[in-house]
Amino acid sequence: MTTKNLVLAQADPPRPARPHKKGRLTPYVLVIPACAILILALGYPLVWQFTTSMQKFGLAQQFGQPPEFVWFDNYVTLFTDPYMWAVVARSLAFCLITAGVTMAIGTLMALLMNAVHNAVRITLQISLLLAWAMPVVAAMTVWNWLIDWRRGVLNSVLSGMGLDFQNHNWLANPLSFFLIAMVIVVWMSVPFVAFSIYAGLTQVSTEVLEAAQLDGARLSQRLRFIIVPIIRPVLAIILLLQVIWDLRVFTQIRLLQDAGSIASETNLLGTYIYQLGVGSSDFAMASAVSIFVLVLTVALSWFYVRSMLKEDES
Repeated sequence: MTTKNLVLAQADPPRPARPHKKGRLTPYVLVIPACAILILALGYPLVWQFTTSMQKFGLAQQFGQPPEFVWFDNYVTLFTDPYMWAVVARSLAFCLITAGVTMAIGTLMALLMNAVHNAVRITLQISLLLAWAMPVVAAMTVWNWLIDWRRGVLNSVLSGMGLDFQNHNWLANPLSFFLIAMVIVVWMSVPFVAFSIYAGLTQVSTEVLEAAQLDGARLSQRLRFIIVPIIRPVLAIILLLQVIWDLRVFTQIRLLQDAGSIASETNLLGTYIYQLGVGSSDFAMASAVSIFVLVLTVALSWFYVRSMLKEDES
């Protein structure tokens, strides 16, 4: 080989062979079945729900007549109904307050599990796990027995303390109804929050905390400037999930309503949809409210996701 050819060979090294086109498409082909099943399982109910929300259901449809398309008239009726906006405000207030209380108690429980010895930690974790694993209907049966206005334990204890709570119906007043509902929802949600935050706390370096303690940092300062910034992504996603779950709460509210409250004064979005669809057979309005809840959930999710993305970029 001449000197000129050697220089050209060194200046222009051989290019790596491109992967075969079939090899590049293989991952996408393998994902297609799973994506197709996901789109079919989620897309079809969503399309059906949206189509139903633009129809009109009445007495004739119960005898087999096809529903009439009214397009967006149901949404106009929905957005001009003062009761609908009262339910929305009630649901937002309930979910935000309940999610905030759940996060506060769950964080304290996680910090407690991280600070105590193994025996106490295991006992606490088993107790939380039992509360979390209890079926909702079984838990609500116990709670209804505790707050029953005739034979309830709560009224018996308060009456035994000399207070006038004999035959007091906690579910008749909307304020006490939602207070009881918040206690139940928080009790059933705290274990998930506590376990998740505790898992995040295990990622905090003990050496960093010990160094901060030696430098004179108090517990509140270590919590604010070290622990919270490290587990902030965990806190953000748990708070997002908790807000979504509390916004869509249904079983606890519905069973409490059946136990002795006025449904029209204690409806949240979930029970309002149930009342429209099952109680009144107005499937179109129930579907319209469901689509509204979906849009509201996406809006809340997008707010938190966008804030998390901004924190990652900064």
